[in-house]
Amino acid sequence: MASDDQIIKVVGDRFCVPYTLELLVKKKIQSFSNAHYDVFDTTGNVLLQVDGGVWNFHKRRIMKDPAGLPVITLREKALSWKQQWLIHQGESSERNHFLCSVKRSNALQIKNNLDVYLASSYKGDGRDFRVTGSYTSLSFKVRKGNSIIAEVSHNFTWGSCKGKESFKVKVYPEVDYAFIVALIVIMHENDNA
Repeated sequence: MASDDQIIKVVGDRFCVPYTLELLVKKKIQSFSNAHYDVFDTTGNVLLQVDGGVWNFHKRRIMKDPAGLPVITLREKALSWKQQWLIHQGESSERNHFLCSVKRSNALQIKNNLDVYLASSYKGDGRDFRVTGSYTSLSFKVRKGNSIIAEVSHNFTWGSCKGKESFKVKVYPEVDYAFIVALIVIMHENDNA
């Protein structure tokens, strides 16, 4: 868990809360070219939405707040050996709005592990976060060093066979939940690549 004196902010302060946050992320494939994610709190309020095409050459997802304003844009880097994604503020792709890079830990891996590099350390030595998945499910944990900062469990239902999936998410205190949702989208997109 994140310590009390350390806020883990990637997207923004407004997405960090001082308590453990339980979320439900629902994914629905609307057509061949469109997947939609809705993020709910435990009372059913929509906190975030993510839209984007499924079969585009350049995968791009836009995360929006409940008012429909762009929060971040996720773009898969074309022809990337390790399925690299770049995350920018708003709908920008400018260097000064770059937040982080997310890529598979190993190009030829069986289980889906991701390494996250913040903009401040992008060309540096080591990763800032690690996402560790399992061999048998779409569940995973997000770690900063040895600390678990979020846990995601896949809820398999018969709707999963029809393009409707859901994930239960536990985000620990002072951790940016928009960042965690972005990792869920990337992890799922990589699994479906």
